[in-house]
Amino acid sequence: MHGEQYVCLVCGFNMVGFHPDHCPFCGTGKENFITADQCSARYRVQGTPVHKHVTRLNSTPSLGIEHAAYCIDTPGGAIWIDCPSCFDKTAPRAHTILFTHHHFLGACNLYREQFGARVRIHHDDSWHQICRPFIFDDTFGADFLEHGLQAFHIDGHTPGFTMYIFEDVLFICDYVFLDGESMKYNPFGPADRTVAGGVQIAKLLQGKELSTVCGYNYVVPYDEWRRRFEAGPVYAGY
Repeated sequence: MHGEQYVCLVCGFNMVGFHPDHCPFCGTGKENFITADQCSARYRVQGTPVHKHVTRLNSTPSLGIEHAAYCIDTPGGAIWIDCPSCFDKTAPRAHTILFTHHHFLGACNLYREQFGARVRIHHDDSWHQICRPFIFDDTFGADFLEHGLQAFHIDGHTPGFTMYIFEDVLFICDYVFLDGESMKYNPFGPADRTVAGGVQIAKLLQGKELSTVCGYNYVVPYDEWRRRFEAGPVYAGY
């Protein structure tokens, strides 16, 4: 690997080119960091099929509160939604890595180099301080359709938060958390904009026939997810 890179064992955040005293994301001390090389030696990326064209990607063993990533087999090649925290050369190749938002960029810089992948994120999240060590090949500022994958800018949880739909699968990451039989909005964002984004999501989903929802730590049938979402997620704050 090239350059200095560390991985937080508490949250999975990758620190590229510097070794801070505290994790820029979760705030834990540097005693909980390992090098990216050590991470690659200790962890692997495990793929779990969740749909005929979608595979869930997680570090194994579990790497803190790392968000799940998803590999989509599109007609134009494989696209990842978000990125695993550990770098594993045996992970399925991607030609594009797209992000829902900037909080968990994983080891996308290393996968970009390994695969020659194009890394993309919404412009409104690209400027954030924790993004500065990462390379984005381009940013987008509007909804788009690419190889059957639909991208919808929501705002809310983060300024650039983007949800995706491919065929009958919704990729919502951590905009909402499942909580028993109910649902909560992600509290790590502005309450008013997060709730307003939820209203926008509801409008975008009207009339869509979906089967599966892929979240940051769950995969559930769409009907079950929609029932909880329509009941009204709670914003608890933090």
